[in-house]
Amino acid sequence: MNESINRRRWKKFKSLKRGYYSLIILLGLYLLSFLLPIIINNRALIVRYDGELYFPIIKGYVSGKTFGQDVPGEARYRTLQSKFKNEPGNWVIMPLYPYSPYEDITYSGNKMYQPPSKSHWLGTDNTGRDVFARMCYAFNISISFALVLTVVNYIFGVLIGGTMGYFGGRFDLFFQRVIEVWSSLPMLFVIIIISSIIKPSFFLLIGIYTLVNWISMTYLMRAEFYREKAKAYVAAALSMGQSDFNVMFKHILPNSLVPIITYFPFSVVAGIAALVGLDYLGFGLPPPTPSWGQMLDIGLQNITKWWMVFSPVTAQFFTLLLIVFIGEGVREAFDPKVYSRLR
Repeated sequence: MNESINRRRWKKFKSLKRGYYSLIILLGLYLLSFLLPIIINNRALIVRYDGELYFPIIKGYVSGKTFGQDVPGEARYRTLQSKFKNEPGNWVIMPLYPYSPYEDITYSGNKMYQPPSKSHWLGTDNTGRDVFARMCYAFNISISFALVLTVVNYIFGVLIGGTMGYFGGRFDLFFQRVIEVWSSLPMLFVIIIISSIIKPSFFLLIGIYTLVNWISMTYLMRAEFYREKAKAYVAAALSMGQSDFNVMFKHILPNSLVPIITYFPFSVVAGIAALVGLDYLGFGLPPPTPSWGQMLDIGLQNITKWWMVFSPVTAQFFTLLLIVFIGEGVREAFDPKVYSRLR
């Protein structure tokens, strides 16, 4: 039985161990990052107090007075855990790493610029926040930002580029001129102006970046649609009375997926780098949102605190390295040559 071309590509990708294992590692870490609130957090998973069970990780805010603590605001569960060791019947189950990326020096025991230790694996920053916790949460935010940004850019790029390539003529020339003018937009200045007027947010930054990032995919899809529409199967579909919409998205698009798939990992890399750069410059996500760029900025302001530079740079390096390996593997999987230099 003959295998489909996509199945052959998948088998070839699996044979390229570097890209295949990078995909497994990155996908596993990304899925695990959605469980961070129950793995890395300063809120208890379960508290038993005076015969009653409490689930702060689900309920959220629980006053310290509920457990007899004389503290303002929310209960301090690490302190409570130490206290309950001497109180039979009362106990606290904490996450594996009992620190939040948002708690600062107002929490007991937290100090500014603590070096790495058994308590704080990668030390603390200039406000006493745990660096390891912030680095892990920033991983999820960075990958999510890059994925959403890439998907949105692809939607606009495929729609506009495919339409330009399919219809051609004056329609294509008009949009080429529009894109040339639009691409001259000074992106950084636009972000600075908007950030000074409106408080930046996750989706606002995606919207701003989408203003110009769709252009590269538009040109790729325009070229693919120009090439494919000249083939016999398109003429056959039109002669059978197929609408332009069906011809474009049911016939041409499935045969134009190579640049979309092979370009995807590298678009994700660009998205991560864009967010880190904006956060480093201070025009990205608002504090105290965990961010590699913001952590790097703090570290470079006080270079003697080496862990503040080492942690975000290392995390970004290995994340981008895994994505680049995946991109190389995907590119080679779509290469018709039998032998690959990546084996």
